[in-house]
Order: sequence, then structure tokens, then C-alpha cells
Amino acid sequence: MDKISIVVPCYNEEETVLAFYTEAERVRNAELANVEFEYIFVDDGSTDKTLDIIKKIRSTDKTVRYVSFSRNFGKEAAISAGLSASVGDYVALMDADLQDPPFMLPQMYRAITEEGYDQVGTRRATRKGEPVVRSFFARSFYKIINLLSDVEMIDGARDYRLMKRSVVNAILSLPEKLRYSKGIFSYVGFKTKWLSYDNVERVAGSSKWSFIALFRYAVSGIADFSTVPLAFPLFVGILFYILFAVCAVIGLTSKSLLSAVCAVCFFTSATTLTCVAILGKYIAQNSTEIKNRPLYIVRETETDED
Repeated sequence: MDKISIVVPCYNEEETVLAFYTEAERVRNAELANVEFEYIFVDDGSTDKTLDIIKKIRSTDKTVRYVSFSRNFGKEAAISAGLSASVGDYVALMDADLQDPPFMLPQMYRAITEEGYDQVGTRRATRKGEPVVRSFFARSFYKIINLLSDVEMIDGARDYRLMKRSVVNAILSLPEKLRYSKGIFSYVGFKTKWLSYDNVERVAGSSKWSFIALFRYAVSGIADFSTVPLAFPLFVGILFYILFAVCAVIGLTSKSLLSAVCAVCFFTSATTLTCVAILGKYIAQNSTEIKNRPLYIVRETETDED
């Protein structure tokens, strides 16, 4: 019997965990009765009753496992912990808020077992229900990163996917501490099928991703999968040499020359700060990798309880 490990990162999801489990079990009983499920809930340092509810579910269903962090390490760490703990032939990555609808699992499973795909990813057909500003910046991000990176990023792609064990092993073989999963999923390659679905609202609670957090995540994604921004200071330097030369040539009067020089100096200062920020981001990421601190620290798992 095939086994599917369902990895579910959780951070303060006390309102959604039970609803997710109930719906996933309904789908399994209705359409995947010949497949064994294993649930791996990764409690990312929740401060509410998320872990207590997971333990309560496990008390009646031993296929439910959990990994609880010592503090909040972030979703990327939770994803890695869940993938590392999984033992299934296939691994599904899903959010607990039911924005990743379990009813798609049978279709995803058939695409791998019957159509020969290695993984099945999902993407939102529309961004209906999402704030307009966030949608604009999200679409802009995908355009920018696809322009800069050799790895294709799919606009609207979700973390929700089903993967063969070989794909999971490839993902876990990548050693970086600062992880951008959407890029990693694309980087490892393999034969991938994409399924689209309409955006689904959270069943309860609110998103833990603020605009600032998403912006920082996007910047890290660009730094992880492209070195093109590092060439920006070189082009800026060349541009400044040209601008100063033009100012010297066309400065017919001291007044016009002074105005032009002031404008160029202002532009130079602003752009120099941008260049320093770009270099600083790459240096900071390298510093984090060199420290080689653990991606997460586990406080307890279901084996401690047993």
C-alpha cells in the first residue's frame, strides 16, 4: 500500500488544525481508501493551543505525528523539518488553513502514479480576494525574478504540491540555511505537472504574512537564485562617469553646470546607497550560511510523548 506523508506547517493555527484534519480524512476515506496517510504537523513555535489540539488528534489517530520547535523559526524551517521527518512514498505539502484544498489530492496522486509525473504543483488561477496592492507587487516580483534568474518561477504558485520520494530527497540534499522553497522546487527540476484552482479563503483565522514579511521573503528569494543584482554597481559606476562627462561638455554657463552637477550628485548618492544595500544583502546571506547554525531546534516530537 502506498503511503502519503502530509506535511503541515503550523503557526498559531488552533482554529484550523482540526478542520484541516477532518477534511483531509474525508477525502482519504472517499477517494484514497487504498492509500495510507501519515500526517506530520510542524508546530512552528505557536503561542496558542495549536500543539495541544494536534496532541488531542493524535490520541485517537496514531498516523498523526508532530514536530514542535523551541521557538518560531519560520515556515521555510517548518517545511524542511516536515520533509525530513516524512517517510511516505509520496509527500504532500499543505497549509493548515484549507487554502490548499485536500479535494485536489486524488487528482495529484493519479497524475504521479498514472501519468508519469514526479511532482504535481498547484497555482492560483486568479488572485481574487487578495488586496490589490499585494497582487500588484506579487506579479511584479515574479516578473523580476524570472528576468534575473535562470530558474523559472511560476506566477501564482503555491507551496501546495505532491512529490515522489526522489524529489523530496533532492530537496533535502540542498544544504543552504536561507531557503526559498518555491525556487528550490523549480531548481531540482523533475517532471512537473501544474494544476490551477480558484483562490480559496482561509477557513478561519488570519494570515501570518505581513506586507513587510512578504517583501523580505521576496528579496531573499532574488538573492538566493540570482547574482545579477551584484552587477548593478558596475553599470551604475559606468553611467555616472558618462553623466559627469556630459555635464562637463554641455555646461555652457556656471549656473547650468552647477545645477546639472547637483542633480547628478543627488542621484549618485541615492544610487550608491542602493548599491551598498544590495551588496549588504548578499554579504548578510553569506554570513548566515557561514555560521552554519541549525535551521531549526526541535523541542519535542510524538516519540517523546510515546
